[in-house]
Amino acid sequence: MSSSTTSSSSPSSISSAFSLICILHSIIAITGGALMMFRMKETYTFIHGLDTATKLMGSTPHDQLLIRTSDSFSGLLLFAVGFLIFMVSFVKDREFQSFFAKGCTVLHVFMALWRIYFERRVDVLAWDWMRQTVGDILLAFSWVFFLVYSWREKYD
Repeated sequence: MSSSTTSSSSPSSISSAFSLICILHSIIAITGGALMMFRMKETYTFIHGLDTATKLMGSTPHDQLLIRTSDSFSGLLLFAVGFLIFMVSFVKDREFQSFFAKGCTVLHVFMALWRIYFERRVDVLAWDWMRQTVGDILLAFSWVFFLVYSWREKYD
């Protein structure tokens, strides 16, 4: 009888960990998306410095318009992904949570690999790729933490 009590309390602790990680990732994505849509120049300046931000914003008015449009759509996509992750945080199905966490881990690892193999070759961003790669790895570890936590609860 005690094992059924333990198993009934574990899903709520696993679900709360899943919700917490999802909400954290959602806040990061929504904030990043909103900044990309509405404050890209200030964000570039804050993250990369004034000289790099000027280069990243383009040299001709046509380039600047294309870059701003691209950043706005990318920001809108990131904002939408953050909103979807927020909605996913309320799913209570353990199998879905595990599947979602594995998918997010793979996504963050691929993003880190992208930065290592391609983004570091961009002269303007060459010094910044390491910091962003570390961020991707930390975000992936948050999902790995959830997977280990859920496996521990499942097999205890």
